[in-house]
Amino acid sequence: MTSHDDPKPADRRPYFESLYGSDDDPYGLRTRWYEERKRNVLLAALPHRRYATAYEPGCGAGELTVALAARCDAVLASDFSARAVASARRRTAGLANVRVASHELPDDWPHDEAPFDLIVVCELGYFLDAPAMCTLAEHCAASLTPDGVLVACDWRPDFDERALATDAVHGAFASTGLARTVRHAEDDFLLELWCRDARSVAQREGIR
Repeated sequence: MTSHDDPKPADRRPYFESLYGSDDDPYGLRTRWYEERKRNVLLAALPHRRYATAYEPGCGAGELTVALAARCDAVLASDFSARAVASARRRTAGLANVRVASHELPDDWPHDEAPFDLIVVCELGYFLDAPAMCTLAEHCAASLTPDGVLVACDWRPDFDERALATDAVHGAFASTGLARTVRHAEDDFLLELWCRDARSVAQREGIR
């Protein structure tokens, strides 16, 4: 779902700054059961109990960042909206293992801080055009540790600011050659997880 008239990510900056200018949590990440439940589904899908390093681009108000901090030794979160970054920093101010940066992706990908054990990309890819999304997927795959995990979770219904269909976003991640180990599809969102190690959790623990 793209066209040559689709705005570039930077062109959407006023839209996001306006959202966060009027509300510290414009998507209700801290109040809606839908968002809390979706986070719980994502966290339950992770194949490891704990991770050393995680990167969460497009962190928004930082609610998932807080949840990831409980499972990770160090979390780098980022957003391209200055107001979203400010909101996430306020939300994570008491967490010594979290750093929130200003990144516009894919250009500002933190190559110098890779590799990561966990990369979580939620509600971000469909704001990019197809070439930028492919670049983002390639950066993710190249920045994983040998036992690294890549997670994507995205809203499925259409909306005005969308540049790519959710299936196209997840298709870009799938094309990296990583092994998909989780697919959870609902009418509202699609959650998928890819690993370098294709073994299931039971196989990793020697149960089968």
